Amino acid sequence: MRKLNIEKLIKEGRGLGIGSEYKPWLKIQDVASLGRSTRLKGIKTGRQHEFLSDMERNYFYILEFSNCVKDIREQFPLLPLEETKTIANELGIEHPKNPKNGEYIVMTTDFLITEETDGQLINLARTIKAKNDLLNRRISEKFEIERVYWQRRNVSWAVVTEGEVDKAIVKNISFFLSYYDVDNLDIFADMTNIEVQDLILEYIKRIIASEQTIREISSLFEQDMTLPKGTAIALFKHLLARKIISMDLSTIINIDKKNNVELREKVLNKELNIS
Repeated sequence: MRKLNIEKLIKEGRGLGIGSEYKPWLKIQDVASLGRSTRLKGIKTGRQHEFLSDMERNYFYILEFSNCVKDIREQFPLLPLEETKTIANELGIEHPKNPKNGEYIVMTTDFLITEETDGQLINLARTIKAKNDLLNRRISEKFEIERVYWQRRNVSWAVVTEGEVDKAIVKNISFFLSYYDVDNLDIFADMTNIEVQDLILEYIKRIIASEQTIREISSLFEQDMTLPKGTAIALFKHLLARKIISMDLSTIINIDKKNNVELREKVLNKELNIS
């Protein structure tokens, strides 16, 4: 980590806010020589999320597509620093320090998640770590500090490993999620909302219970509607992102094979304001 001025970050509002107003404690530029960092624009929050590893990014896709998740706060700081220092002292564990200058650092939890369950909002703290790293004694010590910190706040804390994040589901979600809003695509820039809705309804008719592949259906649809190549696949991804149609996401989506696509009429009616 680069040397960070804790007081300065606190004044900047790092680690504060919810939804679009939240500011991660750590940003990509704060961490030196990190090759697997990613930034993604969130749908739920409307802000840019900062991920320091592929595993964090993959877990984010799962959270982003979940119906019950309402807010996602990454790189959440365990403040005040004096509290984690006290916990470490009570546990007989050395508190994490900056190896370059020996200063105590603010610990972070990878994700603080807000879920809605039975009408109630609850927070969950989740740390992302590879299975092999759990055998490292020093990592286990740091996790114990983290666990106690959240326990004192009555917040569920757990470690998520790669074994708990289905690679096929992550790949599928990453395939279509960026098409959540088709308004941003050049293809639909000159169309009215009614025109886009009409295209969606016609496309849905063709893909439900069809024996053709998604590519075949889409190609013919574009020819019939005199649309640019790629328009129909964009609609297909949009419908999946909006959950208007559903598929088995545990298997990698292949548009060159017949796919069992189901229509979720309630979602369609809500999205298109159809009574």
